[in-house]
Amino acid sequence: MYAHVRILGHTIFQNVHLVAKWLGTLEKLLERFSQGSHRDYRVFMSAESAPTPDEHVIPQGLLENAIKMTNEPPTGMLANLHAALCSFDQDTLEVCSKEQEFKSILFSLCYFHACVAGRLRFGPQGWSRSYPFSPGDLTICASILYNYLEASPHVPWEALRYLFGEIMYGGHITDDWDRKLCRAYLEEFMNPSLIEDELMLAPGFAAPPNLDYSGYHQYIEEMLPPESPALYGLHPNAEIEFLTVKNVLDDILEKLPEEFNMAEIMQKNPNRGPYVLVCFQECERMNILLREIRVSLQQLDLGLKGELTLSPDLEAQQSALSCDAVPDAWSKLAYPSTYGLAQWLNDLLLRCRELDTWTQDLALPAVVWLSGFFNPQSFLTAIMQTMARKNEWPLDKICLTVDVTKKTKEDYGHPPREGAYLHGLFMEGARWDPQSGTIADARLKEIRSAMPVIFAKAIPVDRQETKHTYECPVYKTKTRGPDYVWTFRLKSKEKTARWMLAGVALLLES
Repeated sequence: MYAHVRILGHTIFQNVHLVAKWLGTLEKLLERFSQGSHRDYRVFMSAESAPTPDEHVIPQGLLENAIKMTNEPPTGMLANLHAALCSFDQDTLEVCSKEQEFKSILFSLCYFHACVAGRLRFGPQGWSRSYPFSPGDLTICASILYNYLEASPHVPWEALRYLFGEIMYGGHITDDWDRKLCRAYLEEFMNPSLIEDELMLAPGFAAPPNLDYSGYHQYIEEMLPPESPALYGLHPNAEIEFLTVKNVLDDILEKLPEEFNMAEIMQKNPNRGPYVLVCFQECERMNILLREIRVSLQQLDLGLKGELTLSPDLEAQQSALSCDAVPDAWSKLAYPSTYGLAQWLNDLLLRCRELDTWTQDLALPAVVWLSGFFNPQSFLTAIMQTMARKNEWPLDKICLTVDVTKKTKEDYGHPPREGAYLHGLFMEGARWDPQSGTIADARLKEIRSAMPVIFAKAIPVDRQETKHTYECPVYKTKTRGPDYVWTFRLKSKEKTARWMLAGVALLLES
């Protein structure tokens, strides 16, 4: 580099992602040499793309000052086979004295390369691990083929299969069963039938006759059957799970909203009251969840394309998506839920929409969807904090009281002067009778019933009404137990024991 900067030349740095700590020094060197160097001097760098934004190691300054190019591997048999053949030219086809044998085996070798590269997208059924097969393997095999054909009076089939399957391509393979699969491919594609008879490389696709370079490309275009697992020797069922997961993945990424711009939201209101702080906390937690969903789906997409090794976590995510289940990596960052994937996603989008509405002006919504919080306890506590400040009550001397109204969410256009209106609760084990304003027996076959809007506010403990009430526990989901949120005192004409024995509770999930 030092020798070339003042003369016409160039410097190439390969795989710079492997020397992340040195890239800062490289950035400073390039900045220093930008003055006084030859006007046509160029620096080239190659690197693997980072799987996630968090794993980027190339300094921003280098990226901004560079012309960036990406080389994505082809997808599908048609693209893979054309790409494999493009590693050669007409001169390559004419270089060997055994022209017919060389051409036939070379084309079969290209098809073999397209198969082993294309199988990566079928996950563990394709290869049990992800292997870095590259065009370099193919071109070296072509050189070996030329040397052996020139040196032997007959085609050394066994030797070629061993060199290709055990050393060149097999050198990447670490699993014994994958190695057997590689050998099986070569036994099918490279045998005397390739030259002496018509060999079928795939159902409906025979090995081509003796053609020139452009003729082989034309043969591929005209004769290769439509893309299907059969082209790789797989059963048509092999792509069902792949297509199902891919469709689900694309659908989620398309619907997934952008993260909340916290800096912009915080500037909308200088007030940092309890309600506003709850809103900020909910947005921050939602951002963490959205980021995890987006990054993990993008990584899985790369894995399905064969561009990224499927780690155990990605395989677990793929399995969950195919079973309409929420991946564990998402559940750990989310809120308790018993929904399947489709319903969980709809619920997530509703939560995002609710937060988006709230963040427009940070004013308390007319009716708050209590079920939409990661931490509903924080909002109920915020009600108490707000009223304690307003009335100058000690926080440890007040409690939350609730009054079940006869109205629905649509009946309210603005929040109350103190406290908050809540909706999104369901009663299990009994029902709420709006006529009498008390708990009543559940109707037959009605497991859970929706509650009307509930008015929640704080009052001093000594003013709390305890007679003719039932201390009703509130849970996030029907699993109850660890999902406990709060206790609401609800009016009741019956003894407390009746509702206790019936297991009456309020749930934040239908």
